[in-house]
Amino acid sequence: MGTEYILRISVAAILGGIIGLERNYRAKEAGFRTHFLVALGSSLFMIISQYGLAFDMTEASDISFDPSRIASQVVTGIGFIGAGTIILQKHVVRGLTTAAGLWVTSAIGLACGSGMYALAAAATVFVLICLEILSVMLDRFGTRNMSLTFTAPDRQSISHTIGKLKKDRVRIYNYSIKEQHSPEGNKYKVSMEIKVKRTQYESKMAEFLNEYDGVSIESIE
Repeated sequence: MGTEYILRISVAAILGGIIGLERNYRAKEAGFRTHFLVALGSSLFMIISQYGLAFDMTEASDISFDPSRIASQVVTGIGFIGAGTIILQKHVVRGLTTAAGLWVTSAIGLACGSGMYALAAAATVFVLICLEILSVMLDRFGTRNMSLTFTAPDRQSISHTIGKLKKDRVRIYNYSIKEQHSPEGNKYKVSMEIKVKRTQYESKMAEFLNEYDGVSIESIE
């Protein structure tokens, strides 16, 4: 039976590692090691919850226990790890997909710990389909957030820039204007969050640097 236990945690670690490799490729916050350990730990907890107390049952056959208790705590506990990958950066929430990936990786580990290898493998395939194939489709048809910061000598230049963005059908959903005082004269610093088509992301970056006259681009992310 010990060999079966080792097989279960090994399969869990491999499947979790495969998902982690994809996250590493995408340069995400949680990569190979994190997903490897989450899947391995989840499968181990499941095995302990199912069989860890069975050795004591020979001495106390009238004791009953719920093998799902430890496994259910894995589902709750993984939330703390997932929360650590979610950040709020410039009014944009990032890391939700990685957190969800860790959550489903723990479920895959639990499935392996229960000996449900086919189910765990199928879930891994679906995760990779979601992260890779759907990601390619979103890159082609979806939109992407862009953070733009620039300085302008007057409000007229700001209005001209915003008007050009709207003319190019760029969606502006958040912006702020701060007036800065200096010996050379006053100027305005504008920070905005915009959405552009993913296929136009790189071309828009070049356009901002070359075609917006009267303003100085400070950063584009």
